[in-house]
Amino acid sequence: MTRPSVKSLPLPGIAIALFLLALSGCTKTPEAEGIATGPLMADSMQFQLAIYYLPTPSKNPATALNEFLTASHSKLKQVEALPKVPSEPLVSTHLLSNVQQDYAPPGMDSLNRFGRGITREQALALQKSTQALILDFAHPKADVWTGLRTAYSVTEAVARATGGLLWDEQTREMFTPDEWHKRRIASWTDEIPDIPSHTVIHAYRSGEYVRAITLGMSKFGLPDVVVEDFSWSMNSAVGNLINLFSQSIAEGATITKRGEFDLELHGVKNARVRESQTASLKPNATAIAHLSLKQGKWEEGDPKNPLIELTFNRYEGEDNHAKQDKLLSALFGWEDDIVQVKHDDQLLAASNKAKSHLPELKRIFNAGLAPGEYIEVKAPFAVPTGGNEWMWVEITAWDGDKIKGLLKNEPFQIPSLHGGQIVEVSQQDIFDYIRRYPDGKEEGNETGDILQKMQQAKDKR
Repeated sequence: MTRPSVKSLPLPGIAIALFLLALSGCTKTPEAEGIATGPLMADSMQFQLAIYYLPTPSKNPATALNEFLTASHSKLKQVEALPKVPSEPLVSTHLLSNVQQDYAPPGMDSLNRFGRGITREQALALQKSTQALILDFAHPKADVWTGLRTAYSVTEAVARATGGLLWDEQTREMFTPDEWHKRRIASWTDEIPDIPSHTVIHAYRSGEYVRAITLGMSKFGLPDVVVEDFSWSMNSAVGNLINLFSQSIAEGATITKRGEFDLELHGVKNARVRESQTASLKPNATAIAHLSLKQGKWEEGDPKNPLIELTFNRYEGEDNHAKQDKLLSALFGWEDDIVQVKHDDQLLAASNKAKSHLPELKRIFNAGLAPGEYIEVKAPFAVPTGGNEWMWVEITAWDGDKIKGLLKNEPFQIPSLHGGQIVEVSQQDIFDYIRRYPDGKEEGNETGDILQKMQQAKDKR
């Protein structure tokens, strides 16, 4: 028995930035036991925006800011320095005249990834910027949404009046004024915005697996969210989970039992976020995730903000990866197929063609795949009653003939195995492969079309 395809999880559009970043018994604390009960939003919030000039402003920024505040936002008060606990919406600004030393703009590679509407000419000009206006905002919890809207509007207005580009220090994105208005203001249609449009998720390889973390939640007085040790094939599903949790806590969801949170997709109030996920649910989806929450471990490059780590301990599984698979499959639903076929000459010839690529794939894998790229191989697993069930494995390590990875199918006839579980297979037993690139392009699956035609022929009988 063999599989024509891997377990399918929904892949709604989410913006996940991919980075190639190499990262290298403790005392039990209350934080290690789980996040405490109660609301997660802080009593006040502070955040920083900036305007970079190419290389200098076309108008005095202080004059432009004063004119705009007087005309449109008189409730936002300018102060020399922000207090630790603001009682009203405040802004403190200063113009830097030595940008390259004191507030260096992002480099060309970063702008290629996170430059929103930025042309190559603007990106090059930014490298020579000499001045930037820094805007530090603060307001109490009662003004979390009106205060953020005001900060966005004020920064855009000053940027337009002075000929600058807008920088979100929390999400590390650079915007033209038009893109800022489109993404930060025009898309904000509800009282509480579409949180994924105001944050980003950085996902990068950490050891054999992947780590994903939000940037930008501090603008809402909320902790940033991290998920550890998942595989690239789960990247989109994990990103969707993070976005749903982030939206839920922004909408006021609280922790009612220490270290636990029940995420209900249909309970998300923002229609854009909710419908982007419900539209692609599989028929067997529960649309509920029983999450465990603990304090996240800060790593170099993380936002300087409290972290919540989403974990999967409330689900059964042989290891953490199997538990991840259980949660994501329950939340979004899944589908899997099994095809009973005889390995005829045509199928074996296609398999041999696939096998001929394995030595090169091994070399490529061990040299380091691109962020978001992964390889799956189809391998046999012995059925207790005899024969084999052929299933897909996402490779996490390849040493000699031994391949370690995550099982990407749910076995039909092997009770001791479960989808997502860590398994080991032999290179010499591999039947086929699929190489998936970050842009969605695929190579391999030499036997896939043949198996599909075999199944269609059987269905017609």
